[in-house]
Amino acid sequence: MFRFQSPAGEPPLRARRLTAAGLTAVVAAAAVTAGGAAVLTPRASQSAPLSPAASSRAATPATASASASGPPAAAPPDSTPPRGGPGGGVGAADGVVPDGVTVFDDTYPAVAELDPQLLKALRRAAKDAASRGVTFHVNSGWRSPAYQNDLLRQAVARYGSAEEAARWVATAATSPHVAGKAVDVGGSRATEWLSRHGAAYGLCRIYENEPWHYELRAGATTGGCPRRYADPTRDPRMRQ
Repeated sequence: MFRFQSPAGEPPLRARRLTAAGLTAVVAAAAVTAGGAAVLTPRASQSAPLSPAASSRAATPATASASASGPPAAAPPDSTPPRGGPGGGVGAADGVVPDGVTVFDDTYPAVAELDPQLLKALRRAAKDAASRGVTFHVNSGWRSPAYQNDLLRQAVARYGSAEEAARWVATAATSPHVAGKAVDVGGSRATEWLSRHGAAYGLCRIYENEPWHYELRAGATTGGCPRRYADPTRDPRMRQ
């Protein structure tokens, strides 16, 4: 059978065809590889650095938050009158009380020296409130003139003027605390209970700005508590 013979030194035709096919495959693979790189390029761009604006937001979240909300608001002043203490040169004998004292703690002059009728009404109310789980603490009761004067000095220092201090602390000559006729009740539940039920015991809140300050008003048991003063400066007793 006749067989084609390649010229001397050349590979057979079949081998040349295989070589050409191999070259084609290599070229195709290179194209696929190149195409893959082109496809991958957008994905790589996803990990590129953020834009300047986005980078700034990501790098300084606290600054962005502060600029959005503006400068922090100033805290409201503390309206609670100063309680004084040993640092002011006065102590328990002058009416200073520690935390936790109740209307039944006779060992403290702040309680024991209260007007007997006021103390009796307080204890009646406290017993009834206790059945509801409410305790009457005494933040301040009777005060010596020295303690009252010390509180007034502290109030002037705190509020910046005698006029503003007078809205919170009376003089020793006019304060019902010095006379034993006023009590500052501690605890929001206690003051809330008294605001609802105190009149039935003759116990009345006297000042709008002092929800803790209670005095005895005998007529309140039948006619209700009198109208409150805005603050002690509106109380005629403070103008003596």
